[in-house]
Amino acid sequence: MTKVPSRAPSGTASWLQRGWRLCLMLVLLVASLGVTQMAVAQADPDREMTTAAPGITADQWRQVRSGETGPNYRDSRHESNYNLINASGETWRILRNRWVSPFGMIAIGGMAALIALFYFIVGRKYLEEPRTGRLLLRWSLLMRALHWTVATLFITLALTGLNLLLGKFVFRSLFGDAVWGWMVSASKVLHNYLGPIFGVLLVIMLISLIKENIPKKHDWVWFKKGGGMIGKGHVDAGFCNGGEKAWYWLLASVGILVVASGFVLDFPNFDQGRDTMQWANIIHAVGALGLTAVSLGHIYIGTLGTEGALEGMTTGYVDETWAKEHHNLWYEEVKDQAISEEEIAARKAGDSGEHSAANSAAKPS
Repeated sequence: MTKVPSRAPSGTASWLQRGWRLCLMLVLLVASLGVTQMAVAQADPDREMTTAAPGITADQWRQVRSGETGPNYRDSRHESNYNLINASGETWRILRNRWVSPFGMIAIGGMAALIALFYFIVGRKYLEEPRTGRLLLRWSLLMRALHWTVATLFITLALTGLNLLLGKFVFRSLFGDAVWGWMVSASKVLHNYLGPIFGVLLVIMLISLIKENIPKKHDWVWFKKGGGMIGKGHVDAGFCNGGEKAWYWLLASVGILVVASGFVLDFPNFDQGRDTMQWANIIHAVGALGLTAVSLGHIYIGTLGTEGALEGMTTGYVDETWAKEHHNLWYEEVKDQAISEEEIAARKAGDSGEHSAANSAAKPS
């Protein structure tokens, strides 16, 4: 049986990787500082008010807030129980602009900086033993399709949500009102229509994976040992390790809360009041910003951070060595099912041949 060596770098390649990591860390640190500065600017109420309604004086705002009407401003809604500016609305604006937006962006920028620092200091997690060339099926085609659909929707919703929340302080000044107007309009449509689809698919995915994510005693040991970074030896893990289960239950709790609050915002035709909508907006923003920050760690570990992890979600198969080092308890359950790459290629070729033969037989002579 041919063993494929692990691809851990050495010598000159190692120094080149360290230099590349340093450059990446500096870029991410600069980006996170820029994001933080933008978030602080977002927290400035005077700047926000000037951007939202230029040319309105403090006296005019005071008159409108007190409920006065005049030839240039009035509450045009029929039998409205609110003034144009009311105490609850002002509380919502302060929470959203002074607290939620800036601290959410600081969390995202800080997470990006921490990941860059971790990558620079620790580097990628390579396999300790050579690959065996024998593979185990980890993810079915259906589950991979579901995962990538949910992941794509998550990223799209995160980007459009950030644009709706903070884009006016970046893109409006860069591209002008016309382009900014198109961008925010497109973001709003995408966010509103893709959100419910994401919610439904997220629930389906959570139900499909609940069996593999039930907490076990060894998961606590996994956390105590920092996923294997503290102490010697590998940490026991089943199909999902402690970190993956934590991400699952975060999605099952905060994720569902974000989806539920999103439905409240997406469907105002069920007579929910303004106060309900405002609190739903705060809950939605806090949860979504938190999930976005944590998702950066999930994305890093599943792609750049761990050798072999991405292969499982792209091809469906993982090498025996990867399974033993990262999910040893699961490996013991399925090790008899390992097959070689040649066998997989032969199966695919056979399936392709059968499909071609079936198509040929179906054609009229």
